[in-house]
Amino acid sequence: MVFISLIKEAVAALWANRLRSFLTVLGMIMGVTSVIAIIATVEGMQEDIERSFDAWGADTFMVTRFGLVLSWDDYAKRMKRKKITREMIPLIENGCPDCKLVGAETYTGDWIKWGAKSQHTEIRGETPNLLEMRDFDVEMGRYFTWEDEYRKKNVAFIGHYIYTTLFDSTDPVGQKMRVGGREFTVIGVAEKMDGTMVQGMDRFVAMPLSTHQKIYQEPGDPVVLVVKASSLENRPKAEDQVRAVMRSARRIPYGDDDDFEILSTESIMSFINDITRAFRIVMVSIPLLSIVIGGIVIMNIMMISVTERTREIGIRKSIGARKRNILTQFLYESVILSLLGGGIGVFTGILAGRWMLESLMDIHVAPTGLAITIGLGISTGVGLFFGIYPAMKAARFDPIKALSYE
Repeated sequence: MVFISLIKEAVAALWANRLRSFLTVLGMIMGVTSVIAIIATVEGMQEDIERSFDAWGADTFMVTRFGLVLSWDDYAKRMKRKKITREMIPLIENGCPDCKLVGAETYTGDWIKWGAKSQHTEIRGETPNLLEMRDFDVEMGRYFTWEDEYRKKNVAFIGHYIYTTLFDSTDPVGQKMRVGGREFTVIGVAEKMDGTMVQGMDRFVAMPLSTHQKIYQEPGDPVVLVVKASSLENRPKAEDQVRAVMRSARRIPYGDDDDFEILSTESIMSFINDITRAFRIVMVSIPLLSIVIGGIVIMNIMMISVTERTREIGIRKSIGARKRNILTQFLYESVILSLLGGGIGVFTGILAGRWMLESLMDIHVAPTGLAITIGLGISTGVGLFFGIYPAMKAARFDPIKALSYE
């Protein structure tokens, strides 16, 4: 009952100066709104990235010449490594009992054209078994066959972005398009990948690896090997077996480092998280300044409130109110102000994320319990911290001096 009574008194005191109370929590509302919107956006982008790499399949990994490079020096050193070629496929198939499928892919960029429309995009060369390794579906038509690969046919499998932008959502299967000046027949369209962060992965034209290497000849015909383990549990063993085969085939002396990289979804996500960690911290820290400023405003307003209510405090003390009663009353008012700002900020943050970022900017937003807890927790903590000094000042008033205050 005492708890409810204190809340009623605090609310009544704030309602008596409702305009001032609203202006007091405005800074808190803006700060919490920003925190919620930014955290939800960062988490949504993280989900998009994770979904994009989930398309690999958790039991799939890649063997590359360069791996994940952070500096020009690393890139220059790895440029000296031997190229990885498709001739490694049968060696891995024979030397890796825990490998279910082994394929390869390569990339370049070129212009594509259909009718009067043209655009520059990524051109992939892929072995037909990549469809079984990657978790994506064919929306229209079909994927490559081994006959397409052996005959080096000019057939193209296009991403959903190419389908909607180049073909205006017209059925492209069977249509002729030009890739780098050569005529190709479109045989299929990939299913659309959801999420803003993965839309770029829909922007591609794929062809059989043999066709790609015939058209875009490079010295040594380098590729990226794609390996699917027999199961998720056996993937570590498959990686070790592939590493042993690669070291043996490339004649790497015992004790020397690998001259290739093995990449899994976990290693790539760890790399991305390491790079973006500082960015995420900065993005969340900036609006926290607004919350702190809002807390300072609450403290200043509470100081004014204490001064205005000096006689009230003197009367309460003269009839038996203790220091802790006065302290608690003003702390309740401070916390209610900050909680009110935090609650409205959480609501407006989610609303801003849903409406502005998702609807207008097409950025995936994922407001979670973590974001809401952080928003409310910070606002409550700020209210307590900045409300302590005014509350202590009120509690220390001498009742005689307080009663004589004009």
